[in-house]
Amino acid sequence: MHDDRHAVEERIAKFIAERLRPALYGDRVPLEVAAWHVPGEPVPVADALRAEYRPFVTGDGWGGPWSTTWFRATATVPERWAGRRVEALFDLGFDLSRGPGGQAEGLVHDADGTPLQGLHPYNRSVPLTLRAVGGERVYLLVEAAANPPIVGSAGIGTHYGHRLTAGEADLYRLRRADLVIREEDVWQLLHDMEVLDELMRELPLGLPRRHEILRALQRAVDSVPPRRVAAGAAAARAILRPVLYRRAHDSAHTIAAVGHAHIDSAWLWPLRETVRKCARTFSTVASLAEEYPELVFACSSAQSYAWMRDHQPCVFERIKKAVADGNWAPVGGMWVEADGNLPGGEALARQLVHGRRFFSQELGVETDGVWLPDSFGYTAAYPQLAALAGARWFLTQKLSWNETNKLPHHTFWWEGIDGTRIFTHFPPVDTYNATLSGAELAHAVATYAEKGAGTRSLAPFGFGDGGGGPTREMLERARRLADLEGSPRVSVQSPSDFFREAREEYPDAPVWRGELYLETHRGTYTSQARTKRGNRRSEALLREAELWAATAAVRTGEPYPYETLDALWKQVLLHQFHDILPGTAISWVHQQAEQTYRAIHRGLERIVARAAGTPDATEPLAVLNAAPHARREVVRLDTPPAAGGPVQKLSDGRYAVLAQAPALGAAVLGAGIADRAPVTARPADTGGYVLDNGALTVHIDRDGLVRSAYDHDRGREAIAPGGAGNLLQLHPDDPVRWSAWNLDAQYRNVHRDLDTATAVRLDDEGPLLACVRVERTTGRSVVVQRLSLAAGSRILEVDTDIDWREEDTVLKAAWPLDVHAERVASEIQFGHVERPTHENTSWDAARFEAWAHRWIHIGEHGWGAALLTDSTYGHDVSRLTREDGGTTTTLRLTLLRGSHSPDPHADRGRHRFRYALYPGADIGDAVAWGYAFSLPLRPAAPRLAGPPLVAVGDPGVVVEAVKLADDRSGDVVVRLYESRGGRARTTLAAGFAVERVQVTDLLENPASELACTQGVLDLTLRPFQILTLRLARGAS
Repeated sequence: MHDDRHAVEERIAKFIAERLRPALYGDRVPLEVAAWHVPGEPVPVADALRAEYRPFVTGDGWGGPWSTTWFRATATVPERWAGRRVEALFDLGFDLSRGPGGQAEGLVHDADGTPLQGLHPYNRSVPLTLRAVGGERVYLLVEAAANPPIVGSAGIGTHYGHRLTAGEADLYRLRRADLVIREEDVWQLLHDMEVLDELMRELPLGLPRRHEILRALQRAVDSVPPRRVAAGAAAARAILRPVLYRRAHDSAHTIAAVGHAHIDSAWLWPLRETVRKCARTFSTVASLAEEYPELVFACSSAQSYAWMRDHQPCVFERIKKAVADGNWAPVGGMWVEADGNLPGGEALARQLVHGRRFFSQELGVETDGVWLPDSFGYTAAYPQLAALAGARWFLTQKLSWNETNKLPHHTFWWEGIDGTRIFTHFPPVDTYNATLSGAELAHAVATYAEKGAGTRSLAPFGFGDGGGGPTREMLERARRLADLEGSPRVSVQSPSDFFREAREEYPDAPVWRGELYLETHRGTYTSQARTKRGNRRSEALLREAELWAATAAVRTGEPYPYETLDALWKQVLLHQFHDILPGTAISWVHQQAEQTYRAIHRGLERIVARAAGTPDATEPLAVLNAAPHARREVVRLDTPPAAGGPVQKLSDGRYAVLAQAPALGAAVLGAGIADRAPVTARPADTGGYVLDNGALTVHIDRDGLVRSAYDHDRGREAIAPGGAGNLLQLHPDDPVRWSAWNLDAQYRNVHRDLDTATAVRLDDEGPLLACVRVERTTGRSVVVQRLSLAAGSRILEVDTDIDWREEDTVLKAAWPLDVHAERVASEIQFGHVERPTHENTSWDAARFEAWAHRWIHIGEHGWGAALLTDSTYGHDVSRLTREDGGTTTTLRLTLLRGSHSPDPHADRGRHRFRYALYPGADIGDAVAWGYAFSLPLRPAAPRLAGPPLVAVGDPGVVVEAVKLADDRSGDVVVRLYESRGGRARTTLAAGFAVERVQVTDLLENPASELACTQGVLDLTLRPFQILTLRLARGAS
């Protein structure tokens, strides 16, 4: 036989595109359209029902950027359509060259204002009746959202990223609004042919099955009259039936198809638009479940459900019905799909607590897994946190984006830093927006890493990233692919069912230990620094607010602010979504986040002030220490204390005093404090200044660079010979793609040192605080840094204030240290990880930028040093061997970037952040000072002075949270963990009468009881173990 395969394949494709698809809808009747253009922000449907509409002509323009237009569409079903399926078909001006999530969208309502389904480019038809009577009146309201395209053709963010800069010109034209009948035989033939055609093209050329399908499709095309497609569709289906109903091989791979709509809580749209995206998508899914009862739709993010409960109660009721019917699977157990790296430990715990609790209380569902397909890496603390929240499995998809190395497993046990393991799946379909196409399914089978050991994988299908979720077309594919020769078996099922079956089949799956580092999107550790600072400050204030509110409740009977704390926590958790906290959303989102953080901070400060009291001139001043270790240090006050030890007036008008306080407690200022050796400041012989407090001597040269940091206790110099600490360095930062997300390796090829200062002066010279002020300029940016050393302190603090005006540039602060070390320790949630300082393997080299929370530690036997930071995360580590044979290990903090998309002006403007060098620090020192650096001693009234609510005997066991139980029982909840990576035996002493002590999960559900003698517990913790205790208060 002659090889005419290519010609036949082209003819089949042409037939589907040019004959079959246009014949899908037969007779049509134009809908009569009227419009109401909403002034300002979106309004509820009740307002739209009362509004005045004006006639609107199909083809006219509508919708300035971010505006809303309501269309009223009416018609009468023709009598000749009796018995036919009738649909409404809309085209709001869709651009099929763009994805469905970043353009015009709509939500269709019935005459009563009940949402029916969403509209987007690939979901334009609205079923009205399966069997029309004829003569029915159709009345629809369409809320049309003019969401603009954010990224321009050159990959640069546009002015559309904020409503204030987006303009008002219409973006879209209403191209179509018709009442139509769907040709059922054409509909079915279309999906028969598409499924077979896609399958055929993926089969090997030498396989007879491929040619069998090809010839059947050829005969089907031959049988259809070109001008009467609908009339010939049934006969064509009959021709295809023998090849379409051939059963899959016994050894065929099984794909669990899970309906999905990855709705970003904010990204290329503001938060308010996400509420509407949820309503559109969820309405669509609820309607699909009625038509396709096999559908199982997995949806995470309790916040999305809460929005529906509060803003779209009709949609929420439909969700609850779908959950009860088994069509809807709440998954993830988190408040939002948070970033997997940057949220603090307690915040990640609360993500799980608030998410699981919502699903349990509102939907009656106990979620059993963590669903995070799109976060930008995953902390090694997750396995333990997930297990403590009741999760038995974990899913991610994003690791398929790795640019260097391929993860060797798709199904595996993931082991965290404490040894906890969780069953994990990484779908080989390599997308969380699958359409169940032949190419996607073939790719999943071909790349599946567990061949011979496992036989199943998961495929999340549906348009995502705000795009609307599953469609009828996808479900039609799934029906045909359930048992088809040459294809994997496609089984529509829930994630829980998949994970149960996968674990039963493959219980001895391989183990991956440690973090799941994503080898791309490294810029997310730094982009939008103000958002990151707002988050870090919120986390610290939440810790303080809960601690002092609980202390006041126990000590003084002050009412505990349950509702306020709950609301503020949820605001913080929402803004930890994986496109907000990482800094990858439009300017509107980040400007709104900054405003929200300011409001959160005000609310939390009010809670602290109410609990601790406002200082009064008639009573002594106290200091509050929310950190988990006792402290004795210099603090800065706005007014001089009435009593106490020595006081130094500072150049900024504040006052420095020496204070001390117990861990998690308060003490009156000046009580029991012995004087410390003073800090002195003097000009250096070679220029600049020398700061010396007897423990640490620091030389800052004439250009403001740290030339020496000498640790007197160990007789050790921290700065490498010839090196300069706190050297600011600029690199070009223009990644190949994904500007706000990526920091590409080639940025290291070029750099410029900011090694010249415009001014260096001594602001404060002791005896409690010495401070050198350094000013620099680069381009249009101005940097002001204050390098300070306090009496008795072991840290050199750098307070940075910068007006940043650079574009496509990354700013780093380099600290070349005289340390030989193979690994660097970086703080993560509830512990730390160690990463190599070398690039021996491609896995090592790919970690050229990493993240840490409050500290980074580098050390050799007997000595080390730490960098502390109050709000930055990104950093890099490099090594070189000097001519003297020694090793210089350089730690560099990544301070700022200047990306251009999706926000073309990201990070421009004013920033303030603090970091510090701690020479001579071990891991325990880094842990203690990491907390202290982010939790300054707080002046307050003396009402809370006295023993803390809880005290721990081992400094390696850290108290992460102290609060009252969420069930309002009055029990005190304490969460603590082992912080150094070793076994710990310690005691916990309660500063109040204790009736009973229980070990609980993260949700404060009791698991076991502990013996308690006179308020003292004996505890043993494994390395990095998290322990949550519930202390029932007894009669005092």
